[in-house]
Amino acid sequence: MTDTARTRTPAWPTGISAITLFTEDLDATKQFYQEVFGLPVAFENDNSAVFEFGNTIINLLTATAAPELIAPARVAQPDVGSRLQLTLPVDDVDAMCTELTTRGVTLLNGPMDRPWGIRTASFRDPGGHIWEIAQ
Repeated sequence: MTDTARTRTPAWPTGISAITLFTEDLDATKQFYQEVFGLPVAFENDNSAVFEFGNTIINLLTATAAPELIAPARVAQPDVGSRLQLTLPVDDVDAMCTELTTRGVTLLNGPMDRPWGIRTASFRDPGGHIWEIAQ
C-alpha cells in the first residue's frame, strides 16, 4: 500500500439519504405529512412512518423508540426549542403559503424577503419540527 493510499481521506457523501424526526404523536404527525405535503406513507410500523421527499426519506419515529437509536444521547422534549429547520424549495412562496393555510397550517413567519436574496415562510409540524419553504 502506498503512503498516498493510506492517508487518503474518504469522500463525504453527496446527499442525505434519511432524516429521522422524533414525535410524541405519530398518528397526528403522519396525518399532517399526508395532508400538508400530499405524500403517501412509504413504510410504517408501530413506531414509525416514512415519507419520501425526492431522494431523501423522512422517518417519523415515536419519541419513546428514539432512545434506542441515539443512546447515550437524550431525546429532548418538544417544548425546549428548535435546533433545526428543514427547507423545501418551491416555485412561489406566496402561492404555497395560501395553499398551506387552506390545509390548516399556521405559519410561524412569512412570506418574507430575506437579506440573502430569497423569499421564505416557516411552519411547524405536530412534532415541533420547523419547516421552511423558500424560493
